[in-house]
Amino acid sequence: MLTQPDLPIRADLDLTSLALQIARDPDRWLPVVRFDAQERWYTRLTVVDNLEVWLLTWLPGQCTEIHDHGGSAGALAVAQGVLTETTVHAPVDAILPGSQVSLSRNEIRSGEVRGFGAHHIHEVTNESDAPAVSVHVYAPSLSTMSRYRIDDGTLRLLASERAGADW
Repeated sequence: MLTQPDLPIRADLDLTSLALQIARDPDRWLPVVRFDAQERWYTRLTVVDNLEVWLLTWLPGQCTEIHDHGGSAGALAVAQGVLTETTVHAPVDAILPGSQVSLSRNEIRSGEVRGFGAHHIHEVTNESDAPAVSVHVYAPSLSTMSRYRIDDGTLRLLASERAGADW
């Protein structure tokens, strides 16, 4: 993990600006980048106050499951490559298991960022032919995450996981 002096965080930056600032500065993340042929690789770069920054790497075809961030808002900036985000939408403000949902897809390219609120549910995939690197910022720090599947347009909870116990 990088220490706070190695990864200074300005308190006045919003999550998207912070994620993009780090993604655009490879000296901050390139020394720790690893790729794993079996699964997505990730490491937490820093925790400052109630905010945390993660670095993820993606080989072609690697993806997350459909998941939320346990009530944390966040931002995903692509530092290298292209990622595809599939976002879950519902006709109500809060998406709950059992809700009827729809999906939208969006490519996020190197140098671009996607911010999201506390109730965001999505899946991220590297559908390209090249490796990708992304920076993720969360506030408050992640404490739980839930994984889902979609059956016939209905959101189904698969599991809830806790920081420190499950990842």
